[in-house]
Amino acid sequence: GSAGCASARPTPTPTAKVRGWGGSAFRALCTRDKLLAAYGQRRVRLSTANTYSYRKVDVPFQEYVEQLLKPQDPTALGSDTLYFFGDNNFTEWGPLFQQYVPPPFRIPGTSGAYSFGIGGSGSGVPFHWHGPGYSEVIFGRKRWFLYPPDKTPHFHPNETTLAWLQRTYPTLPPAERPLECTLRPGEILYFPDRWWHATLNLDTSVFISTFLG
Repeated sequence: GSAGCASARPTPTPTAKVRGWGGSAFRALCTRDKLLAAYGQRRVRLSTANTYSYRKVDVPFQEYVEQLLKPQDPTALGSDTLYFFGDNNFTEWGPLFQQYVPPPFRIPGTSGAYSFGIGGSGSGVPFHWHGPGYSEVIFGRKRWFLYPPDKTPHFHPNETTLAWLQRTYPTLPPAERPLECTLRPGEILYFPDRWWHATLNLDTSVFISTFLG
């Protein structure tokens, strides 16, 4: 089946599929209790939720989950919003990543690098682009907005995705609206090289991305 991200544009285009690739064993390790038991005292690196992710802050994982993992303030700037996505210590998080079953999709000549994250309701990353990869939701729901490389979206780099959705999105003519879809647990989205994309967690969400490089 499809998670609803479709396009009439020439390939490559974002593709969303329903399939629990990550596996039930990996999902079981990603519950709040299991993650806190395994990583609560480990320090994690948070990034500001703006386009260029300038600032990094290291905090104990338990502090992030218990104090910072809360619904997004619509008035907060991206530079004032801290978010745990990527920047994983691969030695510390290796035992978890070893349990992940990635989708059997490959681009010849590339290898995958995992990026694991947890975000509160209303959090996310504003429009940015990078190389190709795919992202799977383990818990929660994540809404994606995508534009092809030649169609730069209208956004302010220090505006959160939630603020963009509330202020800019409703004013866009139909021809200027992004491709969009919502991923639920076990659903995965492939994002092609250099496609603009922004994300919005509709619930507290746990997710893992695989960057192909």
